[in-house]
Amino acid sequence: MRKIIEIVGVLVLVTFFGSCQAKENSSDKGVKVALMADVHFHDVYGQLSDCDFPGVKHPETGQHMLVRTMKAQLNSTRLFNENYFAFRAALDDVVKRGIRYVAIPGDYSDDGQPVNVNGLKQLLDEYSKKHGIRFFVTTGNHDPVRPFTMAAGKKDFLGMGGKNQPIMSEEGLYQSKKDSEQPVVVSKDIAVWGYKEIMSTLANFGFSPQAADVYWETPYSHYAYNEYNFEKGRKASEYAQRQYVMKSVNAKIPDASYLVEPEDGLWFLAIDANAYAPKKSAATDPLNPRNYSGAGLGYSQVLAHKSHLVNWVKSVMERADKLGKKVVAFSHYPMVDFNDDASEHIEKLLGKKKMQLPRIPKNRVAEIFANAGVKVHFAGHMHINDTGVREFENGKSIVNVQVPSLAAYIPAYKVANISLKSMDVKTVMVDEVPDFKTIFPLYKMEHNYLKSIDDKGIWDESILSVANYHEFANWHLKELVRFRFFKKDWPKATKKVLMNSTGKELAALAGINNAKESWSKWTGYDMVVDLYRLRSADKLAIKDIGVERVKQYMLVIEQLLNSNALNVEKHVAKDLKEFGKVFKHFISGAPVMHFSVDLKSGAITDLNR
Repeated sequence: MRKIIEIVGVLVLVTFFGSCQAKENSSDKGVKVALMADVHFHDVYGQLSDCDFPGVKHPETGQHMLVRTMKAQLNSTRLFNENYFAFRAALDDVVKRGIRYVAIPGDYSDDGQPVNVNGLKQLLDEYSKKHGIRFFVTTGNHDPVRPFTMAAGKKDFLGMGGKNQPIMSEEGLYQSKKDSEQPVVVSKDIAVWGYKEIMSTLANFGFSPQAADVYWETPYSHYAYNEYNFEKGRKASEYAQRQYVMKSVNAKIPDASYLVEPEDGLWFLAIDANAYAPKKSAATDPLNPRNYSGAGLGYSQVLAHKSHLVNWVKSVMERADKLGKKVVAFSHYPMVDFNDDASEHIEKLLGKKKMQLPRIPKNRVAEIFANAGVKVHFAGHMHINDTGVREFENGKSIVNVQVPSLAAYIPAYKVANISLKSMDVKTVMVDEVPDFKTIFPLYKMEHNYLKSIDDKGIWDESILSVANYHEFANWHLKELVRFRFFKKDWPKATKKVLMNSTGKELAALAGINNAKESWSKWTGYDMVVDLYRLRSADKLAIKDIGVERVKQYMLVIEQLLNSNALNVEKHVAKDLKEFGKVFKHFISGAPVMHFSVDLKSGAITDLNR
């Protein structure tokens, strides 16, 4: 049976079932797949191909490296440099576990720069050839940043003497500050590539079919499952064949979505959920990348600008059910609220645009994709570890698994063991990373320079004394809270109370007068830091916080929520109650460590108990 779907003026044939019994798979043998989101690969050993700048010279090894400053990454939601080593450590762990498939739900590069995309290709090729791993990638808002290649650069690479080293892809993009920065280096390898270049470079990792694949398609291919051959797939993978017309500007926009069956019975559904909202200027210059916004809002923009993907996803899931295929559905953006339903209280506490609230998908997104047949979806983007669940009156449900980032706290990835009836999902922490301290002597040079100029944003040198990568990522989060989140996002009066109150004083404020002296060892600020730990890592953070400390927090929170006479200003009392509600939501969400999903009923079973 065929259904003709009109996609923005272009007729595309999508075969729902067809005569496909010859390739039907009835086996229910489980298959393990590793999922690694938001790797943000930055090639610290990368070489700029069109200039003579070799990078900053390592003071101990003499080797030149292309790295960003510690100050820059401590003000960012992701690490820039150490994830190079963390990604290798995670892949080595995958090899030890005997896993042959790795799916990467977007943001696999720093910002789609040629030097980093080419470095990623070399790394994936290495593990493919040595260990037989198949990689399947999909796009994120950092790769590509815009639909077409765009001039860009970074002003915060680390230069000699500890100063910033700006590197730009074109002359005139940035003017160095003479006293505190090195002169600008110009290299096209720091531009941000668009779809055409990225899809071509990473073609072997899902964007194009391989000869051994059982099946491969895009939302725009025209053949039925039983009609497939490699040549048809190769033709359908061409850039010109993978574009849709954006009606508002009458422009062809590339789309990298694909479905691949690398072995009989296993489907990887890679949804390109990047949607670039056009600016008014796009109508007259549609090929100018700067005439489009970024894709960071995810599925709200998908439904507005490329909703035809929903029909394609629905057809894929219906055919998978008919043919008995195991489906790994993944994209960069979440389909379900990732805040353990605390978003309402976060907004009341911090405001509408804080804690990345604009990135929360509406319930409509979850309902649409649940109705399209998606049972479990793997996402990245948020650099957090979370499980979101939505159930609807018609019996449909969807589980959204937020895959944590290897470039943030807590560095981890997911392993899914999928059969036709259920999916087992486990979180694997990446605590030990060989060589992650390689760049530390360069950071010491940077710190000495910042100290010499009495820089107000100087970071805590103690971070260079950490024992392992887990501790390093923990320090990164703590400094991020200090420099950015708590400093910029929180109400002043409430911030003052939390900063100046010990745990014992907060307990007394809430009406607990018998708190032990040990409660004085922590402050309200410590509680805020731990709130961000829980948001990032969910229950994985409890080990770092401490079980006893969590118990104390919860006693204070319960008392705060039940008290009608807090001895603080009314608006501060209101904020503290919302703070308590957010904390409570974060610590009591759906299972994240190890759980299974019944693919028929959608029921989740916690396997970590």
